[in-house]
Amino acid sequence: MPIPRRTSVRPSGRILYLTEDPETLRAQLAGGSIEFDPERHALVNNISTDELTPGWVCYYYDETLARYCLVGLRGGLIERDSIKNGGFGVIVSGRSKGCGSSRETAPYSEREAGIQIVVAKSIEKIYGQNCQNIGLLTTTDFGILDRVRRGEEIPIAEFTRGLDPISRDVVEYGGLFTYNKARLAGEVSPPTIDTPPRPMTLCEKIIASRAIVDAKTGAIGVPSVKPGDSLFVRTDVRFSHEYVTPMAESLFRAGFGPDAKVEAPESVYAFRDHLTFLDLVMPEAHKKMGLKEQAASLATVQETFTQKHRVKLYGEVVRDGKTVGSEAICHNKVIEEIALPGEVVAGTDSHTCMAGALGCFAFGVGSTDMANAWLTRDIRVAVPESARFNLHGRLRPGVTAKDVMLYLLSQPFWKSGEGIGKVLEFAGEGVRAMGLDERATLTNMAVEAGGFTGIIEADEVVVDYLVKQRGLDADAVRAKIVRADEGATYMAVFDIDLGAIEPMVATPGDPRNGVPLRSLAEVAGGDVKINVAYGGSCTGGKKADMDMYAAVLRAAVEQGKRVAEGVHLYIQFGSQDIRRYAEQKGYIEIFQRAGAELVDPSCGACIKAGPGVSFTADEVTVSAINRNFPGRSGPGKVYLASPLVVAASAIAGRIVEPAAIA
Repeated sequence: MPIPRRTSVRPSGRILYLTEDPETLRAQLAGGSIEFDPERHALVNNISTDELTPGWVCYYYDETLARYCLVGLRGGLIERDSIKNGGFGVIVSGRSKGCGSSRETAPYSEREAGIQIVVAKSIEKIYGQNCQNIGLLTTTDFGILDRVRRGEEIPIAEFTRGLDPISRDVVEYGGLFTYNKARLAGEVSPPTIDTPPRPMTLCEKIIASRAIVDAKTGAIGVPSVKPGDSLFVRTDVRFSHEYVTPMAESLFRAGFGPDAKVEAPESVYAFRDHLTFLDLVMPEAHKKMGLKEQAASLATVQETFTQKHRVKLYGEVVRDGKTVGSEAICHNKVIEEIALPGEVVAGTDSHTCMAGALGCFAFGVGSTDMANAWLTRDIRVAVPESARFNLHGRLRPGVTAKDVMLYLLSQPFWKSGEGIGKVLEFAGEGVRAMGLDERATLTNMAVEAGGFTGIIEADEVVVDYLVKQRGLDADAVRAKIVRADEGATYMAVFDIDLGAIEPMVATPGDPRNGVPLRSLAEVAGGDVKINVAYGGSCTGGKKADMDMYAAVLRAAVEQGKRVAEGVHLYIQFGSQDIRRYAEQKGYIEIFQRAGAELVDPSCGACIKAGPGVSFTADEVTVSAINRNFPGRSGPGKVYLASPLVVAASAIAGRIVEPAAIA
């Protein structure tokens, strides 16, 4: 019997408008309803996946998630079971719904709480695809709401308008697994890619080279692709971390049976890198809820999975008989040991795009996509449009790649949501003058604006790095380099004068809140005093970042200065290789003399799971991490800045640039 497609839906339940006005929201949660007026009722924008399912909620990976749907929403009005017991069937919000992390727990919690339709002014790329994968309908058409109120049967076509053919089919089949069952049964097929030869962007060329032509024979590669083409691509690298592996493993067994095998396990990797230091910062209230044991079970499930399927696990490190931290944050290790130019890299983390610094097509996916990829080795892709950023000139002293990204993210193209789902292709002599680590900051933070990924054409900087780091043959690396074609089409081209960019800071709430550091006092109403300075994460824990922390702290120590009283400065290494680099350069002694607290590799404070988190709402942090959504690193306020500013601020006790402490 053929697998049925959905042709229509009749949603049930109440409509919940996530409004900025707390009283209006509170009234709805208490059982009331509102006559929505867009002129009177401002909807909350930029609801991140951290707000949908805060980090600690992600220790669960089953229907328990329904109880905690949206408990992290700013304002703190939504409590456990508020959504599940509220009788809601539709959730409505403003721009950029689902920004931030790729965690599939976010839409899963909504679906399990009874939500059938998500309506928002714009929907982030990974979150939207995760919704499709699990059968949660999404739309940006607010006209749907009147039809819901009238109890109409709504054609499924209303939710597939504008989607690529594969995404449309996934929605009609009610999710990716059901679609794939139909695909494997020969009831549905991806469209044939017959795009005639055309000049292609860097990502387009990589996608074309990895396009699945025949899943049965393994044939890959088509002459050309264009934006909007819908296809599956063969992955070269698949990876997940302990936050997500258990949920993907559960979906893998449920979707394909207990005897399903991971295909080509030698190209699959797992990381124990997110919750390494959770015990140090977990609140007592969470321990009483049993979350310590629940979190610990994630690593156990992951280890069992990797042993069963012969998957390489990058685990924890023992030094002097004591477990000290992780081998590496996944993104740092993917660059150090795994990915290569021209490859397709899929990981269950939004910052997978960091590997684009090597000239590969690297992007984050959800648990369902990864579970499917374990079996098939392929990932579905609608060829994205690319925006090209030509970086001209040289950065001024004291200005870094982090400042460049905070500047770019503050521009209307990103703040408006126009850049959602787009590839950021960085080029120009300004990029070529940067080392690999600084390039990785650019690609890492592409996702903070809702971008699909970031990518930079590989050159001799990449070749030299891979030769020295991995001992690879230089000519073999050069042979893998893919370059954009002359005359390729971009949806937008930006010419950026690096010399005009100055030190930047993103104010709390969103990485797109960038302002020049010289204007911060005016914006904040005075000097911004800090409690915590955090130098770490995949973005801020690289070798070049260690150089920056050391340069500022060495100068401070030579003047007899230390970390300001009442301030904690944490410096956390992105990998053990980076830690060894800091030791060899003599940085460890400098950091310690300055009063910094050193932390071994882990995602840590970036996801509220290690030293450097805030514990109260009045604490202020200046951080080198990549995102500062509400609750991301604790209840306090988080300002984003470069490693130079983080180190200088730790000495000054307030957010300043290095010149202020000279």
